[in-house]
Amino acid sequence: MSRLDDVDLSARLSKKDANKQLEAAQQRLVHLRLFLGGQLGGPIGPPVCVLFEGWDASGKGGAIKRLVDELDPRHVRVAQFAAPTPTEKRHHFLWRFWPVLPGWGGMAVLDRTWYGRVLVERVEGFASADAWQRAYGEIVDLETTLAAEGTILVKFWMHVSPEEQLRRFESRAQDRYRAWKLTDEDWRNREKRPAYEAAVEEMLTRTDHEGGRWTIVPADDKRTARVHVVRTVCEAIEAALAARGIDPDAPAA
Repeated sequence: MSRLDDVDLSARLSKKDANKQLEAAQQRLVHLRLFLGGQLGGPIGPPVCVLFEGWDASGKGGAIKRLVDELDPRHVRVAQFAAPTPTEKRHHFLWRFWPVLPGWGGMAVLDRTWYGRVLVERVEGFASADAWQRAYGEIVDLETTLAAEGTILVKFWMHVSPEEQLRRFESRAQDRYRAWKLTDEDWRNREKRPAYEAAVEEMLTRTDHEGGRWTIVPADDKRTARVHVVRTVCEAIEAALAARGIDPDAPAA
């Protein structure tokens, strides 16, 4: 069984339970974010960098919105990456990501990431086989370096079934205020799902490492996925602080 096949997509939360659990997770994140930023009286903490990848219409945008909704916008940066520009193509593929990476006391959320090299660029032929094969090691080296410097790296793959993806595509196509999200490229990518699944599986296998573990989010139910995302970020921060012997709930000195 592949890692994607092992994901249980049947989990569902009622609206009431989801709202309650999401609110609790968001409030916990507010506390942790203020703690890391030094706003609660202590020194600044390590950087937090949250990476989002996933299928088209898998709910990345909605999950990111819930992740940052309750945070002061001065305390988090959200960056979205599409196809590289002509200027960006003149540089190493990782070059364009460096300016948005957080420093100590900071937090960044990346909507699409350097994993495009081993996903869309691989499948669509935008990168040579030598380039995307080499990229696995380059990505792990980057993430290992960031982790060694203290970065808390949280990596999400938002996973939806082909049936749920199709339902969302059709829903978007019928909504004038969301139709802009659906492109011809989305439909073409859907037709190539087997090739993308192979690329995702290899990505998960070759880039899951101690400094940057993958979390596969069951996202057929948006409510469940959003709670899962916020909770996972909180748990990652708490685990990283505990490893440093730091209690984010201790009274300020």
